[in-house]
Amino acid sequence: MNIGTASKRSGVTAKTIRYYESIGLISSAGRGANGYRVYTDEEVETLRFVSHARSLGFSVRDVGSLLALWRDRGRASSDVKALARGHIEEIDAKIAELRSIRETLLTLVERCHGDDRPECPILESLATSSSAERHA
Repeated sequence: MNIGTASKRSGVTAKTIRYYESIGLISSAGRGANGYRVYTDEEVETLRFVSHARSLGFSVRDVGSLLALWRDRGRASSDVKALARGHIEEIDAKIAELRSIRETLLTLVERCHGDDRPECPILESLATSSSAERHA
């Protein structure tokens, strides 16, 4: 099947398929006599796997590791679990960071009068933080 059909069946855009091939995440598809890429059902299944892993937030590097484990029928499930637990830790750290950002913004919004006055604690905080970071 051509890249368009593989894209439709896998849910991965043709551009993304080419990108995954270019970085070696998936092997390059074979070429037909006409020079076009030809994809197998197995390659579409791999693309679905990659797409699902990416939708769960796994990095491209981690997806590569997951693919290697998926293909290795002699793998230890503990290796897969360890990789997933590591990803959960990353997610938890991002959640904590987003909560902190949210709290900061809530505080700034509460301090802002939101009227016709030009004073704005939100902008003042952004300017102060930017200035402090530049001089750090």
